[in-house]
Amino acid sequence: MGMSSGGSGRRRRRPMADINVTPMVDVMLVLLIIFMVTSPMMTSGVNVDLPKTDARPVNSDSKPITVSIKADGSLYLGDAPVTTEQLVAQLKAAANNDSDHRIFVRGDAHIDYGQVMQVMGQITAGGFTHVALLAQQPASSGQ
Repeated sequence: MGMSSGGSGRRRRRPMADINVTPMVDVMLVLLIIFMVTSPMMTSGVNVDLPKTDARPVNSDSKPITVSIKADGSLYLGDAPVTTEQLVAQLKAAANNDSDHRIFVRGDAHIDYGQVMQVMGQITAGGFTHVALLAQQPASSGQ
């Protein structure tokens, strides 16, 4: 009588009934990395922080500063006239050197769009991050 090691040699291997999730996790992690890398590239355009009517203001403790551009191209900081060279310096003085202070730019409907963008670019180059364009809502017609 020969000694057998652990049973007869005729035993078959059963198929594995468990699901191997390791390859699925690997694929999902690769997809996650791809989406994390490509999603910032999908957003494009000019960063403009526009106010929303249904949201409460972010800086509720401070009043926003308004820069107005009239039809003749003259600039106003609040109600006081200002030149383009003095604009950033007077904005910093009005905002107490707070770069997160809200600044609203109001432009006349009949001026060049490039002039409004030049003023906004000058404000953002001065270090201000929350610059928004203001527009008047059209009057609702009584239908």
